[in-house]
Amino acid sequence: MQGRRKIRGPADARDKARAGAWFKGMSELLVGAKAPAFSAPDQSSKTVSLSDFAGKTVVLYFYPKDDTPGCTAEACSFRDEFSAFKKKGAVVIGVSPDSVKSHTKFIEKFTLPFPLLADVDRKIAEAYGVWVEKSMYGKKYMGVERSTFVIDAKGKLSAIYRKVKPAEHTAEVLAGL
Repeated sequence: MQGRRKIRGPADARDKARAGAWFKGMSELLVGAKAPAFSAPDQSSKTVSLSDFAGKTVVLYFYPKDDTPGCTAEACSFRDEFSAFKKKGAVVIGVSPDSVKSHTKFIEKFTLPFPLLADVDRKIAEAYGVWVEKSMYGKKYMGVERSTFVIDAKGKLSAIYRKVKPAEHTAEVLAGL
């Protein structure tokens, strides 16, 4: 029939298929590997790239959603230890699929002193292998696996923390620097 458009199924089914196809061609990132390059807008709509931090240690942490209990606990923990990270010469950057506007509100509400990148197309999460299938109450969906990657001054992964606990995680990362 002319004039009819094909209508796709639910977005999560497309995301699942896309992630599955992507993952089949990718291997898991390992310590010592070159960190995937990235660029994304921060809470001020300024484009932030990994290359902006050449020569510095970067703590890149991925979290599912702004202003939710676990993500708030994790962000506030990084905020509370921010001066300790700074003393060790590390830059902290948060990444989630939330919008620039959402990040702005989150930063203002909790006085976060580090940038949050808006990975709305999930390209950074995919490159780091943290856009994964999750399950809650028997329902499967795609989402961000709470993870942190420490990138050394040469741009290589020096530590990887996956499926972390928000309350304990920051101290573990700090101790590893």
